[in-house]
Amino acid sequence: MAWNSDLETHLELTSGWLCLDFANTMDMHAAEEPQETLHDYKDLVAWAETRGVLSPGEAEGLRKQGKREPGQAEHVLQESIGLREALYQIFSAVAAGGSAQPQNLEQLNKALKHASPNMSLVPKDRGFTWAWEGAQPSLGSILWPISQSAAELLTLGDLTRIGECAAEDGCGWLFFDTTKNHSRRWCDMRDCGNRDKVRRYYKRQTAKLS
Repeated sequence: MAWNSDLETHLELTSGWLCLDFANTMDMHAAEEPQETLHDYKDLVAWAETRGVLSPGEAEGLRKQGKREPGQAEHVLQESIGLREALYQIFSAVAAGGSAQPQNLEQLNKALKHASPNMSLVPKDRGFTWAWEGAQPSLGSILWPISQSAAELLTLGDLTRIGECAAEDGCGWLFFDTTKNHSRRWCDMRDCGNRDKVRRYYKRQTAKLS
């Protein structure tokens, strides 16, 4: 399957949580001109398939359904983007040590209400996990595990480990910091980390010459 170049870039990095990965589907989220990567419903399905939200068969089924119901597919896409922006604002605020805005929590709670009737506990290894077995396929079912992931992170996760890329160019990538001393600052040291260090180096050199 071929993805557009914007989306393909976002398939290379993961944040550690499904909900944060979804929030990161807007490129340069903290910049003055963020860049959209979910241009149509097919992009949403492609992202969900690569993250394991959908099996190849489920993804193909939703692509066909979206083609049959273009109006509903567009509605779900806009609903997904609204949820993504709410999640970004919620977790960006948490990363900065602030509080989530009520309207963003309301958006997440709305998505959770749609998801909860379709959730069921199933055995996994020596414990249990949430599954969506028995739920009727629908174009909006992609959002169910995303909203559930956000609820789990907010209620059960270590919120002090949620971080946002510190790059000065406005990357805004959210991540779950698994370092022992909470030292992670960038989405990827090989990407924003290196660029940020080079930028600060040239600033110091310029200051010395001025």
